Amino acid sequence: MAGILYLVATPIGNLEDITYRAVRILKEADLIAAEDTRNSIKLLNHFEIKKPMTSYHEFNRFDKAEVLIDKLEQGDNIALITDAGTPGISDPGEVLVGMCVDRGITVVPVPGAVAGINALIASGQSTRRFVFEGFLAKEKKEKQETLKRLETETRTIIIYEAPHRLIKTLQELSEALGEERGLTICKELTKKHETFIKTTFKEALLYYAEEENAPRGEYVLVIAGKSEEEIEETKKAMWENITIEEHLRRYIIDEGMSKKEAVKKVSEERNLPKREVYAVSVRFSR
Repeated sequence: MAGILYLVATPIGNLEDITYRAVRILKEADLIAAEDTRNSIKLLNHFEIKKPMTSYHEFNRFDKAEVLIDKLEQGDNIALITDAGTPGISDPGEVLVGMCVDRGITVVPVPGAVAGINALIASGQSTRRFVFEGFLAKEKKEKQETLKRLETETRTIIIYEAPHRLIKTLQELSEALGEERGLTICKELTKKHETFIKTTFKEALLYYAEEENAPRGEYVLVIAGKSEEEIEETKKAMWENITIEEHLRRYIIDEGMSKKEAVKKVSEERNLPKREVYAVSVRFSR
C-alpha cells in the first residue's frame, strides 16, 4: 500500500503557532522533506523531533519529486514542510502535490499558519473577496501583464515581497494602480517586530525614502481593490474621448453586437437618452 504525503504547515515566526497535530505527524513520518534542511533542523530540534530529512526545493523540485514519489509508492509516509508557513503556497510543493494527485497517492493537508491570510485579516482592508498573487514575476513581460490585469481588479490583492525588492515593487504598483490606492504593509508577521501600516502607495514611498526606514524583514502587501465607482469613472472618461458613432462601432462592428443591444449599452454608459443614440445608429446597417 502506498504511503501518504502530509503537507505540514509550520510557524511563520512564533514557534507557539505550530499545532499539536503538526508535531505528531512530523514525529510519526518516515521522512521529512524540507525546503531548507539547515533552517528546518532548528524547528525539529526545538520540538525534539528526530526523523531523517531530505531537501526539496525550487532547484530540484522535478527530479526530487520522482525520488519522493518512489518512496511513497513503496509505503513510506512523507511530511513536506516549507521554510515557514504552508507548503504549496509560493513554494515548490505545488509540483510534488500535483504529481502525487496524478498518480493516485493520498495527499493530506495539516493546516496552520499562512502569511497571506494572517496579513489580510489584520490589514483593515476588505476581507470579503480577495485574490492571492504571491510574489510578482521577475520576468519583465510577465510582470507587466500581471500589473495590467490588476489595474481593474476589484478584489483585495495579496502580494508577497522581499525587503530588497520592496521599494521597486511599490513603485511599479503605484504606477499601475494609482498612487492614492490604499494598502496595508504587513511586516514580520507573528515575530517580535510585527508591524501593520495602513497607508497609500504615495505615502509608503515617501516613508521608505527616509534612510532610517530602509526595508527589513519579510513583507506582505494587502492592497485595496478598485472600487466600482472608480471603474465607472474610468469608463466615463474613456467614452468622453470618442464620439457616439465610434462608441457604437466598437460594439456593432468590432464585437458583433446587435444594433439594439449596442444602443442600449451606449446609452447606459454615456448616460444619454436611447433616442439620441438610436439617431446615430441608423448609419450602421446591422
